[in-house]
Amino acid sequence: MLNNPKLFVAFDFSDLNNAKELSKKINPQQCGIKVGKELFTSGGPAIVEWLQSKEFKIFLDLKFHDIPNTVKKACFVASELGVWMLNVHAMGGNEMLVAAKEGVDKSTENPYLIAVTILTSMNNANLKEIGITHSLDEQILKLALNVAAHKLDGIVCGASDIKNIKSSLPKDFIYVTPGIRPIIDLNDDQKRTITPEDAIKEGSSILVVGRPITGSKNPALALEEIIKSIS
Repeated sequence: MLNNPKLFVAFDFSDLNNAKELSKKINPQQCGIKVGKELFTSGGPAIVEWLQSKEFKIFLDLKFHDIPNTVKKACFVASELGVWMLNVHAMGGNEMLVAAKEGVDKSTENPYLIAVTILTSMNNANLKEIGITHSLDEQILKLALNVAAHKLDGIVCGASDIKNIKSSLPKDFIYVTPGIRPIIDLNDDQKRTITPEDAIKEGSSILVVGRPITGSKNPALALEEIIKSIS
């Protein structure tokens, strides 16, 4: 059963000092921290362990997508870090999803394992560019059903995608939604953005919020306002 937190702050930058200073300005009782490729490449397991020492739950967002054996080993090692949640790419296919689950299950730490469907920076035109003929909605449903069939805990998707797939998926499935913006900007590099309130209404389990908090002059206040808006 999913427990706290309902919001993860995306630490999408490479400067370790900035990451540490920002972590001191937000409350681990209100949020977790998403560590992605940029920060992990800069700080490695040490930054994960440092943030955990400050009582933050960690979503390790490395989107593993490789041959099954490599992903299995990577998921095991990531699990052993004690992260709260990690992810793989749903596009990796059945054998890779099975291997990822085996890697996590082999660990004694038991983090949530979720899979990325289609990035929120992509739309129907982008899918066609890479040879996918299904619509965005069809492809996300197809991937989500496959993720559920292989007993992963949930998916990463756009909040607006949930209404098209939720009735076909397990009741306890986790929906992690990035692209959260208190104010929608049509020039945003995320093409499928949504406000925090609307994301919760659509069925999001966990919101991932980056720049509206990390780019704020008062990150604690920005976090507090988002928390209030979804309470």
